[in-house]
Amino acid sequence: MKTAITELFNIEHPIIQGGMHYVGFAELAAAVSNAGGLGTITGLTQKTPADLANEIAKCNDMTDKPFAVNLTFLPTVNAPDYPGYIDAIIKGGVRIVETAGRSPEQYMPAMKDAGIKVIHKCTSVRHSLKAQNIGCDAVSVDGFECGGHPGEDDIPNMILLPRAADELEIPFVASGGMADARSLVAAISMGAEGMNMGTRFIATKEAPVHDNVKAAIVAASELDTRLVMRPLRNTERVLTNDAVERILKKEQELGKNIQFEDIIEEVAGVYPKIMMEGEMEIGAWSCGMVAGLIHDIPTCKELIDRIMIEAEDIITSRLASKLSA
Repeated sequence: MKTAITELFNIEHPIIQGGMHYVGFAELAAAVSNAGGLGTITGLTQKTPADLANEIAKCNDMTDKPFAVNLTFLPTVNAPDYPGYIDAIIKGGVRIVETAGRSPEQYMPAMKDAGIKVIHKCTSVRHSLKAQNIGCDAVSVDGFECGGHPGEDDIPNMILLPRAADELEIPFVASGGMADARSLVAAISMGAEGMNMGTRFIATKEAPVHDNVKAAIVAASELDTRLVMRPLRNTERVLTNDAVERILKKEQELGKNIQFEDIIEEVAGVYPKIMMEGEMEIGAWSCGMVAGLIHDIPTCKELIDRIMIEAEDIITSRLASKLSA
């Protein structure tokens, strides 16, 4: 399948593995890229630029296909060493960066001068237009269904994707709720040039996370996610567990007086223990509603091949059969 995204990133299939904290390591990124998609290393999971440089080198040893690095720009006083991370990306030969969080405008000149293609993750049309205006090559349009941070507008992809298609000139991929061939065909029908999958790629054999995490996703239904930190205007969709229920109880009891410090034990520094050690009740972790569509743990190649074969069948058989003779 050839789209503007496959052409832009020089990949075989219009499928991107999004950056995910303590999930996007070289093993997963290389597996996705080797299967014809675009794998992504999560930059800030690496504690220093030197650590990221090592992870990039490891990925280069595992694949000769294009892969990306995710950089999330955080609203924090003590910002990470973004220039150092970008330098590691450039020196590592990476030519695609997925940005998220705050606008990457400050760092665009350095990336563009190095010939890097930038795809920015957005949860609204207005943010997508801003990304286009500052020179991003593409955007990942993240609907309300997504795991992680869906923004504060609560617009699902059935509305958000066509709206993005109406407004944008640069290509975009659909993110949030993407799991299978039906997701890809639907996204393309609404104007996207591909799809970005997060939660679905956690439940793959190559995802370097504890088996408890993968089992939890397979066992979950579409009813098992919750929105936390909404009173703090930092809404995050997570899989429900004991820690999440404690957060929601605190939010209900404290109301508008809640502070981040009130829930810090459930959200700060929990990812290594969850993803690496499988302590599933210790804190909140991002998971999309799409868990309800995930029923197995294939290899990345098996997953991507299945999506592309079934997508072709949907387009050439199911949809074509609906046309009148």
